This record gives sequence, C-alpha cells and structure tokens, in this order.
Amino acid sequence: MSDPTRPKGPKIIAVANQKGGVGKTTTAINLAAALVEEGCKVLLVDLDPQGNASTGLGVEVEDRTHTTYDLLTGDVELDEVIQTTESGNMSIVPATVDLSSADIELMSNEKRSFLLHDALRQTAMDKYDLDYILIDCPPSLNLLTVNAMIAANSVLIPLQSEFFALEGLSQLMLTVREVRQTANAGLRIEGIVLTMFDARNNLSQQVEQDARDNLGDLVFETKIPRNVRVSEAPSFAQPVLEYDPTSKGAEAYRALAKELLAKNFQVAA
Repeated sequence: MSDPTRPKGPKIIAVANQKGGVGKTTTAINLAAALVEEGCKVLLVDLDPQGNASTGLGVEVEDRTHTTYDLLTGDVELDEVIQTTESGNMSIVPATVDLSSADIELMSNEKRSFLLHDALRQTAMDKYDLDYILIDCPPSLNLLTVNAMIAANSVLIPLQSEFFALEGLSQLMLTVREVRQTANAGLRIEGIVLTMFDARNNLSQQVEQDARDNLGDLVFETKIPRNVRVSEAPSFAQPVLEYDPTSKGAEAYRALAKELLAKNFQVAA
C-alpha cells in the first residue's frame, strides 16, 4: 500500500505501556493483522523477553534461532532474523528470554540506546518494502523500551479500562518527553487505545470519560471490547482476525487500523 505523501521508509510505531496485562501484545498482533488486511506490509518486532507476540503468531521457541537480541547486537544478517508468518504480508522478528539480560549486557555499549534505531534503518531493510513496523515493548520502562522509543516515529499506548488506568500514564508520558528532548525530537504519541472495554460497565465508561477529558484527541474513537475470542486466539497461534473474523474483537481491530491509517494520511497531507 503506497502513499506518495509518506516519507521514505516504513512508519515505526512502538506499542508501549509499562503496566502489564493491558492488552499490549494482543494489540500489536491484531493491529498488525488488520493493517495487512488493509493492504499494508507489516513487520512486528517482538521486544518482550516473554516472547508472547512470537508465540501468538505461531513461531515455536525451537524455531527462534535468531531473535531480537541478535538484531540489537548486530550479530546476524536481517534475512536471518526476519521470519515470515502465516498471516500474509506480516513478518516478525521473534524474541526469547535472552532479551531479559539485554539491559546488563548492553550497558557497556556507548550506542546502547540507539541499537534498535540503527538496526531498523539498515539498507538491507529496503528490500522488504514495509509500510509499518510495530514494536511490542516489554511491560517496563527499561533500556529495551527506550530503544523502541528512539527507533520509533510514534508511541501507541493501550490503556486498560480499569481503576487506576490513568495513574501509570504520567510516567510513560514523562519518558516519551525525555526521549523527545534528548534523542528523538520527532517522537510523538500516536494515540491511546482503550482495551478490554465493557460498555455495560460504569467503570469502563468512567475511564473513557477521564481519558478523553485529560487527553482529548489523543484517545482513539475505536475501543477494543472485552471479548473471549480475542483471549482465545493466541492459544491457536493466530490473530483474532483469522481465528474468528466476524467476532467483535476482530471488527474492533479492523476499525482501529482504519482509524490509524486515516490519521496518518491526514498528517501526511
């Protein structure tokens, strides 16, 4: 899917929230799948040592010979790290638990915060002709997440519709601001997406109202509902768009992809 107004190279989006269990990996997988349905070529970079995005797309642990860790250290060629998936134009750089030691092992590297930035801008990346790169960040504000933010054009923040949802957001916004001031002046917030939303629940509606009052247009109109099909899909190693294409969860991620694309076309114009 080519847009002549877009700058050369793929749009890189870090999917981040230091809180666990907010639907971050689920959003990364299913948004990627929805963008593929819209005709985009997408690379998903699994930057979480738990490797859930890799598992959720059917990459077995024994098949993760080369991983994001190798991408950061520059030990292998891109062709060896990027794997195709069953989901058409979606590829992945898988992760293993090796990443959990990256903070310590990379500390002596002077360019430690720019390793992912440089890896994703290798000339060899051009042949993949990507439209989007989504980075699934770990649930913490560590060196890996900072790498993702320095590499990215924007940050997409999944926000669970529950009590205290907005509390951790201030620290995340502060980190984004620090990265913008020190290392990546062009970094912006792509948007906040409400996840696990239950329209019958007063608390979900209150969280939505608070988010829109405080963050305005940064909050996507699309809300991702609490949906059993979304929860089941990873155990079948599929995005929910493939597992149950007509489910409410699948429809919501399609709507999110359309809204994101519309926003990006407006910005480009």
